[in-house]
Amino acid sequence: MKFVRFGPAGAEKPGIIDAEGRLRDLSEEMDDLSGIVLTHLDDFSPEGMPVVGGNPRLGVPVAGVGKFIGIGLNYSDHAAEARMDIPAEPIVFMKATSSLSGPHDPIRLPRGSVKTDWEVELGVVIGKPAKYVSAEEALDHVAGYMVVNDVSERAFQIERGGQWTKGKSCDSFGPCGPWLVTPDEAGEITALDLSLSVNGSRMQQGSAANMIFSVARIISYLSQMMTLHPGDIIATGTPAGVGMGMVPPRFLKPGDVVELSISGLGTQRQEVVSD
Repeated sequence: MKFVRFGPAGAEKPGIIDAEGRLRDLSEEMDDLSGIVLTHLDDFSPEGMPVVGGNPRLGVPVAGVGKFIGIGLNYSDHAAEARMDIPAEPIVFMKATSSLSGPHDPIRLPRGSVKTDWEVELGVVIGKPAKYVSAEEALDHVAGYMVVNDVSERAFQIERGGQWTKGKSCDSFGPCGPWLVTPDEAGEITALDLSLSVNGSRMQQGSAANMIFSVARIISYLSQMMTLHPGDIIATGTPAGVGMGMVPPRFLKPGDVVELSISGLGTQRQEVVSD
């Protein structure tokens, strides 16, 4: 199944996509797509739910996000273009939850930005608490998957000291969605194809099969260090083709249009504006 949250920012309602691709309102069945609801999404069905007309804004398809975790250099081709060694263990960083935005909301370049970059990534949403779980049981803790654009200001991230979080957490730097797709519908994760274009030109093309650390390994690894809770989001890394890796480097500017997709998980489109 595909779950969504729709409506104005800060006032989204939960919804579900039916077999005909229509958006149906789930607000009579649940308060929001968050917390304990994420542990039993199979209990919900679009049947009999009101059809939503028009073309409402889509928000982040999960609410109450406690942690927004990123995994760095998780594709060997991206590590190569970044001129960095393949990591022996997952590289972990945090994105502020205030960076979360809807799949079609604009990317707002922060003041002083000179190197804002794009990164299409497979996002994982935790559905039930995970602590000290093995890789074999890790996927049992997944509520679903979604597209994430891990937007990154490289000068903030790399040139200003400290943690990567500085360049990962600006407002609007975490577009998610359009849907939260349950594992049964998402299918085999390693078969998913990722792509991203800027102004119609293809920049990234990759497959989740080329991740260095699998989704199960990442969840297990993180759960040894922190409890993962329902609604936590993990962005699992990006394939080659980011602006930082080009010769010469290319970065986003006002007026650019970023479009990204993952097979079966939907498409995002963001216009770039100045904040």
